[in-house]
Amino acid sequence: MPVLAIAGSEITGSTDGGAFYKIVVPDHWNGDLVIWNHGFSLAPPAPVNDLGPLAELQLFEGYAVAASSYQQAGWALFKTKNDLQNLVGVFKGNFGTPNRVFLTGGSLGGLVTVAAIEDANIGNVAGAFPFCGAVAGSRNWDAALDLRLVYDAVCAGVPGAAIPGGAEGLPPHASFTQTNLGLAVHACTGILAPPAFRTPGQNERRKKILDTLLIPIPENFLLTDMGYATFGMSDLVHDPRKLSGKIGTGNAGVDYGDPAINASIGRVSPNPGAANRLGKSYTPTGNVGKTKIVSLHTDKDGLVLVENEGEYAMVVPARNLTTAIVVEEVPTHCGFTQAEMVAGWESLRGWVEGAPQPTAASIQGICNSLSPTFSGSCRIDPDFVILDMDWRIRPR
Repeated sequence: MPVLAIAGSEITGSTDGGAFYKIVVPDHWNGDLVIWNHGFSLAPPAPVNDLGPLAELQLFEGYAVAASSYQQAGWALFKTKNDLQNLVGVFKGNFGTPNRVFLTGGSLGGLVTVAAIEDANIGNVAGAFPFCGAVAGSRNWDAALDLRLVYDAVCAGVPGAAIPGGAEGLPPHASFTQTNLGLAVHACTGILAPPAFRTPGQNERRKKILDTLLIPIPENFLLTDMGYATFGMSDLVHDPRKLSGKIGTGNAGVDYGDPAINASIGRVSPNPGAANRLGKSYTPTGNVGKTKIVSLHTDKDGLVLVENEGEYAMVVPARNLTTAIVVEEVPTHCGFTQAEMVAGWESLRGWVEGAPQPTAASIQGICNSLSPTFSGSCRIDPDFVILDMDWRIRPR
């Protein structure tokens, strides 16, 4: 992205809830505030360094930009409403009430963004730009549960492949690291070795795991997704401020399309209270008021499936939401070019200022016009058809 010279005021600190914040207001502030919502991280809350991939441009355009670390690690939706309310409160106390608020966020931050539109009551949220967002909400944990329990069933008895914990991810305080996980998954599937060095048994088991997940996740995402299904699930289940040791997802009635797996897979039912708490933290309702939303996703994302966009579009009025899908050759998570990102943002800005609602085709056109200035190709397919989530995550 071009280097833009920006002067202004910057404040940092932490709130009573335990979240850190950073706020930057340019000298030529236009009166509006952009809030950046970061993605999933199991690291403890720490001072904010990242204001999002578009911050430099947004500051140049006159927007104030702010971000919170969140007070919770992992699936932080249990407290992000409070985090953003606290962040806006700090902003108001130092700079006054913004005219309009724009919300942006990637991956988990995409869900934080759409949850805040519906539930945070942080002012006049005129526009939102979630990208590669987990905007189907808590249903994404069904996919994590399926992957973990399918892995356990397929890899049972393979030397070195066992992972403790099952549906709870890991037991509390288990001495099991990312390195241990990589070695275990490799023992079962050969995932860390070049294809020529994998055994026939590893190839068979890897294929079985991926094929059981309906439309398979890309192979290069298997280890990453197992990390979420293990460490992320454990944090969700055992954090006393989240599910307090109870499981919020289940697979008691799921048909995995394979008699052997159906007979051998672990079966769990969600705790009703935990399932309710997980659903409220957060499953979008579509109650977005007048907020205008542009949502961007890559088609082969193996971590946050593109079908999240279809689930979200089912609940949000079409007049409020434009979705654009980038078609990529190599599967990535959030692998957008600068030109694609800026095109999405500028399309949202124009819409909020009174231009017609953008379409995927118009965003692609803007991207093409921006590509001489902002790097990267423009790969949005206006005719892309998003499948129902039931084609990717087996229905409960």
